[in-house]
Amino acid sequence: MSGKLERTRCRLKAHPLALDASLAAGVLVCMVAGSFVDPHGRNGVTWGVRTPDALALVLMVLGALALVFRRRAPRTVLALTGTVSLVECVVGDPRAPVAMSAVIALFTVAASTDRPTTWRLGLLTMTVLTGASMLFGPLPWYAQENLAIFAWTGIGATAGDAVRSRRAFVQAIRERAERAERTREEEARRRVAEERLRIARDLHDVVAHHIALVNVQAGVAAHVMDKRPDQAKEALAHVREASRSALNELRATVGLLRQSGDPEAPTEPAPGLDRLDELVGTFRSAGLHVEVARADNGTTLPAAVGLAAYRVIQEALTNVQKHAGTEAKAEVSVVRVGPNVEITVLDNGSGEDDASESGGGHGLLGMRERVTALRGTLTTGPRYGGGFRVHAILPVKTRTATPGGTA
Repeated sequence: MSGKLERTRCRLKAHPLALDASLAAGVLVCMVAGSFVDPHGRNGVTWGVRTPDALALVLMVLGALALVFRRRAPRTVLALTGTVSLVECVVGDPRAPVAMSAVIALFTVAASTDRPTTWRLGLLTMTVLTGASMLFGPLPWYAQENLAIFAWTGIGATAGDAVRSRRAFVQAIRERAERAERTREEEARRRVAEERLRIARDLHDVVAHHIALVNVQAGVAAHVMDKRPDQAKEALAHVREASRSALNELRATVGLLRQSGDPEAPTEPAPGLDRLDELVGTFRSAGLHVEVARADNGTTLPAAVGLAAYRVIQEALTNVQKHAGTEAKAEVSVVRVGPNVEITVLDNGSGEDDASESGGGHGLLGMRERVTALRGTLTTGPRYGGGFRVHAILPVKTRTATPGGTA
């Protein structure tokens, strides 16, 4: 049953002119039928005692025809129906319910306009029709027919305003739901993009560091293979160790992407400054001269800050290894300054193949994103007299999300 009603409602919405024509026909039938009723008969309401005159029939037909176009021009239709109702109240039989067409037109205006317009037009219609009936009609001013005109026009305006308010409320709820859905989708896309960027940054840090070491050690092994096989074996052992470390870190990074039902991924803690000596040792074994100075007083850093500091040093030394030249030396310093920890990596390379100065690659971009995510600052650039400088300031205490703020 509900399905048939819904289909019928959809058909009527698809053909509004046909719906209005049907409504006009129904109103015309009600007005004609009401004109044959005498509410003051001897036995109460009497049917067929009186008949409408020709003027009343013409006015009822004109009022009903105007209702066919109530959606296209609601105010014009109200003016037309109000005019024929006024004529009926003044010169015709006031018991002929021509004012019914004006009530329907007033309902349409109230349902399709705002509340101030409804008040103005509603009061004007009620005042004009009721006043004309009381002052110029053939019945006494206190007759119930005159009061009925006032009551029915008020009901039409009130009902139309209620329909308009309900439509506005439903539309507001729908728009709010659509806005919430769009916001949820945008937030999901933003989080996916941030996660993709983080994974890409981690992969870049891991691959760039270890592949650079593998490349250097493989070159050393190829150079001394014939003359110094012992040193070549040592270089190949470093290649093996670097590749194993790269595989382990790649496995740990990719393991974050697994589903809950997948095999369990490695759960090693993220590297931090406690593994700085190990990191520097891999570069020293690759032939890079690195000096380390620490004045952080054994500060225990949060995992995110420690990882960012580790990755900044790793990427900076990798760039020195790749771009600064074979005779380059690097200096790494870790200093606690108030609420921050400062990381500085200097080198005295020639910079002949320094791609970092031209902004190439993703290493500097990845470092900057890591530091900025922790509300720190990163400064990079060439040094006076040659070489390159990377300086990062990281807050020791990271900010957490609060209900009224952001992370």
